Amino acid sequence: MPAFSPATPQERRRFWLLLLIALVILGAGIGLRDPWPSDEPRFTLAAKQMVESGGWLFPHRGSELYADKPPMLMWLQAASFELVRSWRLAFMLPSLLAGLGTLLLVYDLGRRLWNRRTGLYAAGGLLLAFQFVYQSQRAQIDPLVMFFITAANWGLLRHLLAPADTGASANWPMFWLGCFCAGLGVITKGVGFIALFMLLPYAWAAWRGWDGVARPGRGAWWRWVLGLVAVLAAIALWLAPMLLTAHARADMPAYPAYVHDILFRQTAHRYANAWHHIHAWWYYLPIVLFSWLPLSLTYAGSVPRWWQRLREHDARVLLPLCWVVLVLLFFSASPGKRDVYVMPALPMLALATAPFLDELLPRRWLRVMGLLFIAVLGAAMLGLGLWALHSHSPKVAQFVARRDLANGGAALWWMCVVLGAVQLVLVATLRVRRAVWAVCGGMAALWLAWGYWAVPQLNDSSSSAGLMRDVRSHLAPGDELGLVAWKEQNLLMLDHPAVDFGFKVPWHLQFARATQWQAQAPATRWLFVQQPAMGDCVDRTRAIYLGHANQRDWWMFKADAVVPGCVPSAAVDELPDDDADAGAVPAPEAPAPVGP
Repeated sequence: MPAFSPATPQERRRFWLLLLIALVILGAGIGLRDPWPSDEPRFTLAAKQMVESGGWLFPHRGSELYADKPPMLMWLQAASFELVRSWRLAFMLPSLLAGLGTLLLVYDLGRRLWNRRTGLYAAGGLLLAFQFVYQSQRAQIDPLVMFFITAANWGLLRHLLAPADTGASANWPMFWLGCFCAGLGVITKGVGFIALFMLLPYAWAAWRGWDGVARPGRGAWWRWVLGLVAVLAAIALWLAPMLLTAHARADMPAYPAYVHDILFRQTAHRYANAWHHIHAWWYYLPIVLFSWLPLSLTYAGSVPRWWQRLREHDARVLLPLCWVVLVLLFFSASPGKRDVYVMPALPMLALATAPFLDELLPRRWLRVMGLLFIAVLGAAMLGLGLWALHSHSPKVAQFVARRDLANGGAALWWMCVVLGAVQLVLVATLRVRRAVWAVCGGMAALWLAWGYWAVPQLNDSSSSAGLMRDVRSHLAPGDELGLVAWKEQNLLMLDHPAVDFGFKVPWHLQFARATQWQAQAPATRWLFVQQPAMGDCVDRTRAIYLGHANQRDWWMFKADAVVPGCVPSAAVDELPDDDADAGAVPAPEAPAPVGP
């Protein structure tokens, strides 16, 4: 790693400006919306129940254990709530901080491996990438695991790319820190170990005698072993107390099932025999091309420069670039694929591209491509907005009805018109000469319009906030509510004590248990039910239709609406569409109250 001089005032200003822009863009919409399906409500619900119950070790979804993911994100959301005391802020804070942290790590690697200008290019290219911003504005696990994997890469590269003359004094503490972060990635989403793939291109470069890779010297084997110890130590922070507690509760079937599900079914079995999101081996090719726009526009210029640097034995390019390829190959080998799986590769791709941007950005062909990208995006947004405002299309009417938008969704369509107009004005005024600023301004306008204009318009229907507000309006003081065939957003947004009859329990069994519970106090007990789960066992004329939300129809009713002796057939059962990856943790035999 080359030595670098102290930052000049201009370099410091550029760094803080980039950080401020990143904060504004990644933070757009925070506090203006509630959790949106499919993943956000379940994680936030588990975090909320941790705060309310005081039990943080085993996440719950209602009365059931939630075994699909380790609890790291839920812990951080719960801790954020303890700090800010607002779920609208707390549920998004881990993703925001993870996004900002990833940018800082990439910047630091760029400045250490090359110079501060390259660090700014690396962080700026990452901030422009569509997938990075989109996912960093969502409360899912992926931004957090991306941060831990990038932190692991940061520590590993600071050791593996130490100057050749350091010998055994290579930066071992950074290596151990990188391994520890990889372990934190494992207890975040299971795949944190992929950061250790960085050792493969390093081993090849060291064997071939490339300059710029660390020479650990003889007798250093025990230092490498300490890296494995660091990985296991991080995993043990969660695994050890979880296993000990589960063993102490072995007489309760849900806990052994939780251990088996989260350690085996959701890891190796899921990778080798995926039961959802099945795609062809080439699935990630369009992700790399289109979801990583506009950074992907630089591929044509970067590839020959990568090849030249590899021929010159530049390990600074070899290690991050080969690691990106290994990650893509690893996830392509599994039949189950999602676009977010490969997002941790994006920061290293931005790092490998950054050294050449100073040479590429002045090229006319790249500027034209960037300008064309924003022009197409702007024309599409402008055209969509004008068409929706004036076409009277049935598709527009259906969308407006599903979202329950006021005035035919005019506010949303005007956002599209304004956004498209702004992007086209940027193209027309900045032109090819300042195309870089047109791309930056066009992407910033997209995210600011989405976060501050579209999000408030879509929140009620996306989060079920409006639906559950309607439910509360029908409950008198002292009334109780039971949930059947419910979704996480229903319980999360209810803000009222409720009873559930399991989440993964077949719907007809939930309905049967619920009606038995309701019959014990028919005057004060309501049921909230997804329409298919009722079958023909509810008299619709005595029930309240709540409307369509989250692509489902919802009802609530008292005992007088239930057809006596009727139980829906098993044909109504349906595993919820966004829970196809759910584990099989046994449900409790009796309903359990949940909520505030």
